[in-house]
Amino acid sequence: MTISKILIANRGEIALRVLRACKELGIATVAVHSTADADAMHVRLADESVCIGPPPSRDSYLNIHQIVAACEITGADAVHPGYGFLSENAKFADILDAHGITFIGPTAEHIRLMGDKITAKLTAVELGIPVVPGSDGEVTAENLMATARRIGFPVLIKATAGGGGRGMKVAKTEDELEDAFNTARSEAAAAFGNPAVYMEKYLGHPRHIEFQVVGDGEGNAVHLGERDCSLQRRHQKVWEEANSPALNVEQRMKIGQICADAMKKMKYRGAGTIEFLYENGEFYFIEMNTRLQVEHPITEAITGIDLVHEQIRVASGAGLSVTQDEIVFSGHAIECRINAEDPRTFVPSPGTITHFHAPGGLGVRVDSGAYAGYKIPPYYDSLIGKLIVHGRTRVECMMRLRRVLDEFVVDGIKTTLPLFQDLVANQDIANGDYDIHWLEDYLARTSA
Repeated sequence: MTISKILIANRGEIALRVLRACKELGIATVAVHSTADADAMHVRLADESVCIGPPPSRDSYLNIHQIVAACEITGADAVHPGYGFLSENAKFADILDAHGITFIGPTAEHIRLMGDKITAKLTAVELGIPVVPGSDGEVTAENLMATARRIGFPVLIKATAGGGGRGMKVAKTEDELEDAFNTARSEAAAAFGNPAVYMEKYLGHPRHIEFQVVGDGEGNAVHLGERDCSLQRRHQKVWEEANSPALNVEQRMKIGQICADAMKKMKYRGAGTIEFLYENGEFYFIEMNTRLQVEHPITEAITGIDLVHEQIRVASGAGLSVTQDEIVFSGHAIECRINAEDPRTFVPSPGTITHFHAPGGLGVRVDSGAYAGYKIPPYYDSLIGKLIVHGRTRVECMMRLRRVLDEFVVDGIKTTLPLFQDLVANQDIANGDYDIHWLEDYLARTSA
């Protein structure tokens, strides 16, 4: 099956990144945009563009009817959803299929399977992936205390349809359990329209380590190593590394093969990420994201494999371009997420960029749709760019990162660049000695 024209159902840096991959493959592109994004870089560079609605996401980037109509108007025979928005929406995948449009991603069945946290965990157990001790399903008021006592305090209560840290509460003791349960249910209902929650053992000082996988939907799959995403604020990733400073080659290949084997059993199609908490040498599955990740460029940097190319190949039925034994890991890569936010308070800072200078040089990549004169709209995520640096060793990578952070100029708005300048100079970061709580503890100390 040949894909001739791809509609990119997203915005910002990821839309531009997908567009570049399409152009390299000689595939025509369609950009969709809200009225607020009419001057966006991906809109300027696409072969065609279609306005799909006003600024609110629900009226534009989440408007399935408008996106399908844009496909029909332009003759796009495939859709790449990027990440966020409709990228993990099984209904969207089904509707595209019904219209004869290829969804560049996994099947709707796999999106549903992994989209519900309880089902995903049960599936992981069946596939031989190690999991965090937890409830056997949804936790209710009736089984709440018994479940917590069986698992052992502290426990973490999480929304079954959750993500981004919403609907997630810790109970360290029996006295805190009921309040945590009720709060998590309320947040889950408000954020996702589903109050259901489940329970897991709360790990005190884990790292967040995820494995990149790609499958062809026919029973072939590979892993492309891991990314360490432990530097987080409010469960949102800030700085990612590949490979993890905490793992050795033997650990990497062992758990990576478990992930690849699981995808083979599922006959998983496309790119996906299996996320773990890692503590005391043990991995515990937390979720699987059935899409491209924000931090995918660092995997590309250490493997030389273009993940969007792979997604398009698999969606067109061409299969994977590599086998596991052909994947070679080389050097170290770090990604910094540059947000239009105050670097101390993290209050969003929309506005006009008056000057923009991206750093360059060997091993430096900047994924951004920003430019001088660009007006950052206040309606969407504050991510304006990603700085990706690669070196032969972690030490070389850190030295290069320090240099390019000093070169990166974004004037007219506040950004998180100063935060990364602080982090790259920190001894704990230099030593790779951090966990998922480190950044919030650091911010609390330095802002006091």
